[in-house]
Amino acid sequence: MSHITEELNSQPECWTRAAVEATRRAHALPAPGERVAIVGCGTSYFMAQAAAVLRESAGHGETDAFAASEFPHGRSYDRVLALTRSGTTTEVLDLLGELKGRTRTAAITADPGAPVTGAADDLVVLDFADERSVVQTRFATSAFTLLRAHLGLHTDAVAADARTALSTPLRPELVECGQFTFLGRGWTVGLASEAGLKMREASLSWTEAYPAMEYRHGPISITTRATATWMFGPAPAGLAQQVAATGGLWIQGTLDPLAELVRAQRLAVAVAAARGLDPDRPRHLTRSVILNPAGGE
Repeated sequence: MSHITEELNSQPECWTRAAVEATRRAHALPAPGERVAIVGCGTSYFMAQAAAVLRESAGHGETDAFAASEFPHGRSYDRVLALTRSGTTTEVLDLLGELKGRTRTAAITADPGAPVTGAADDLVVLDFADERSVVQTRFATSAFTLLRAHLGLHTDAVAADARTALSTPLRPELVECGQFTFLGRGWTVGLASEAGLKMREASLSWTEAYPAMEYRHGPISITTRATATWMFGPAPAGLAQQVAATGGLWIQGTLDPLAELVRAQRLAVAVAAARGLDPDRPRHLTRSVILNPAGGE
């Protein structure tokens, strides 16, 4: 069994623990009414997008999400929250250093010994969700669950849906598809982007992700009989029929969107296996991007 398979299978238990940590570490997380920016890189950036929309739509305060390298220093925030599995990513550490003493910062990480522990004002460590695989699965979803539980929006039903996602066989025709498009609305747009990233990293697949209403504005033109279009959450009226008319495979998510992401993670591993790839060691990627002062790696 690959590391990624073992790690993604452990997600329901990790989410239960993350929900408990949300109560224990509430003081380190954004308070209601604070103006907040959530930052990250790669997977963490997409999970930040999902968490930001979820927080703001729940009425907890204005919340933005940025790639750490694109943080707008001209804006004022009450708190900046960084998501970083390794706690070593250069862009995140640089940003936290620049904000030190000016804006309260917090970080969610998997490694209690990482440099981020001294860079952020507050820290939440999810060491039980750390991973050996380069490709992130359980840390990202556990960090999101922590924030979701902090908002009072996590229930046991989410973990139950994840167990369903892990135990239900994937549709066989999915593995044969040559292109995958993931769609979301609201907070699930970030999850759709993360699903696409998982497919690219683990299986070298051609994947795209869009807000669902944007799919009609050009991207649907790529859809063929070899395309799977996967909707996270309720679909806009008529979209499933439009995709079906192209001959493409329409997948309507029926589980909690975070559990649908688990299904997409499984698909990435299955496609990698079908292509003879090692999903634990995707080409050109490392666990963390650490740059030297000249901007190289």
